[in-house]
Amino acid sequence: MLELPARSLGRSRRWGPGLGLALALASVSVWPAGAFAQEDYPARDITLVLPFGPGGIADITARVVADAAGNKLGRQIVIMNQPGAGGATAARSVLNAPSDGYTLALFSNGTAISVPLFKKLAFDPVKDFTPVSSLAYFDFVFVTKAGSKFKTLADVLSAARAEPGALNVGTINVGSSQNLAAELFKSASGIDFTIVPYKATPDLLVALLGDELDIIIDSHTALKAALTQGQATAVASSGPKRSMLLPDIPTAQEQGVEGFDVTSWNAIFAPSGTPPEAVKKLNAALVEVLADPAIQKRFAELGVEARSSTPEAIGQRMADDVKKWSAVIEKAGIAKQ
Repeated sequence: MLELPARSLGRSRRWGPGLGLALALASVSVWPAGAFAQEDYPARDITLVLPFGPGGIADITARVVADAAGNKLGRQIVIMNQPGAGGATAARSVLNAPSDGYTLALFSNGTAISVPLFKKLAFDPVKDFTPVSSLAYFDFVFVTKAGSKFKTLADVLSAARAEPGALNVGTINVGSSQNLAAELFKSASGIDFTIVPYKATPDLLVALLGDELDIIIDSHTALKAALTQGQATAVASSGPKRSMLLPDIPTAQEQGVEGFDVTSWNAIFAPSGTPPEAVKKLNAALVEVLADPAIQKRFAELGVEARSSTPEAIGQRMADDVKKWSAVIEKAGIAKQ
């Protein structure tokens, strides 16, 4: 609040409360509303809440970005891990904080999946949040056992058409991005095969190497060791264009599966009502940081692509993915959790 000098206040009492108030309002009115908050942001440290536990790719990449963006903004960006309930625990934590730009959420394509997957999610990532920028993107990889008769995705498709239902495709748990990618692949390719869910990637690999599965779908990061060590062979990637991490591996679309496009991402969102100037400053810092060759190299080493966006672009991606995965879940008949 702007304070008048004591002498002026004394006069206002002699002149009457009406004139004193008028003088005070006239003095304040020369400053635009919110000017102090906009000029000073960020005036203190920022908290970024993750719906994942520590140690995973999303956590590691978020920490890399938080350190660099914090340096740009002159404040520390503190990571808080709050996994659980399809991201609802982290989201509610952010929504319960003031909409002032100091408490942010990390969302992903998994957040978009949670909307149709859960009976009651307790938050709406499209309506309750304001997008800031994307951070990273990565594709999934179709992988066969080294030495398998399936040398290409075309081989897999031919075998599935010849013997419907006999092919076993492995993913991690039902409702995961990988599992839904397999469901979308089934729909887009028009072939019938059995999707076999496993608890985690190591279980997938054991089953693949033990000839219990014909092919598996997972992230390049999760399968990198098996590919590097020659235990497995990548036959396709899931994105609309070839992965920068596997430029020699054709996409599923290139191999005849039209309409199949699965790319995972994560991004920063703020609660709805966050001042536009705060969103603008956050976005500018993230754009600069994610264009840094050192950051891009670090992300590539982790198996993801560093990529910023406008708030509008990632907001649209969230809305589009909610619709996309809602249709996949409904068609696959996956029960709501």
